Parts: sequence; C-alpha cells; structure tokens
Amino acid sequence: MARGVESIRRTALGTVGAVLLVIGVALLVLPGPGLLLVFAGVVLLSRAIPALDRFVAPARTRAMRAAEESVSSRWRIAGAVLVGQFLLAAGVVWGLFPELPFSGWATGASLIISGCVLFALLVWSHRRVQAQRREAPEPPVDGAR
Repeated sequence: MARGVESIRRTALGTVGAVLLVIGVALLVLPGPGLLLVFAGVVLLSRAIPALDRFVAPARTRAMRAAEESVSSRWRIAGAVLVGQFLLAAGVVWGLFPELPFSGWATGASLIISGCVLFALLVWSHRRVQAQRREAPEPPVDGAR
C-alpha cells in the first residue's frame, strides 16, 4: 500500500514539475521571470526523480538572478506589463473569433493563464527585490567615520 502511494506521489510531482518546466520554458521568450517556473519545475522533478537533484542549485541561482533583472528598471517592468496585457487581450480575441487559426477557448485560456502567471511572477519578483533592498545595509557616506 505504501509503495502505491509513493508511486502516485512521485507521478504527481513529476507531472506537475514537467508542466511547470514547459510553461517556464515558454515564458523564457517574454521579458518576465520565466526562469522562476523553470526552477519550480526542476525542484518538483527532482523530488520525483532524485537523480535530477544536481540541477536544482544552478536553476535556483539563474532564476533568482533573472527575477531580479526582470524588475531592475521601470522599462523592463513596463515591457513585461505590456506583454502580459497583450497575452490577456490575445486570449480573449482567440476565444471570441472562431476564424482565427487554433481558435477556441482552449487556446484563449492558455494565453490568459500565461498572462496571469507573468503578472504573478512580476509582483513576486518586485516584492522580493524591494525586501532585499530594505534589508541591505546602507553604504557609508563619504567623510563619515
């Protein structure tokens, strides 16, 4: 019985990890922090397949760096927000107009979900970077001893 539960748990972790990894790779072309989803997928996959554990630390380092860079300037944030809005609008358009290729709410919903994931990751990244800035010690002022 315990073996069956463990098998189901590993299969579920592997499936969710693979889905997150695929979505993260798709989001890599966007200005948002797609590497965070890649990292989450790798973590879950490593729990299902212990041999993949060696990829967790490098993925974490790159994902955190990408998250910081994605909100490093107002221009990057603005670009990511525009892409997110485009994804939401494209999802609605693809859902409403059946004459478009691959039209339907399945395609539209996937675009809308991608936009929502992008916005959620941007908010998370921004909050994380702001918290790090508050915790960082202030540099000494010239002439102060």
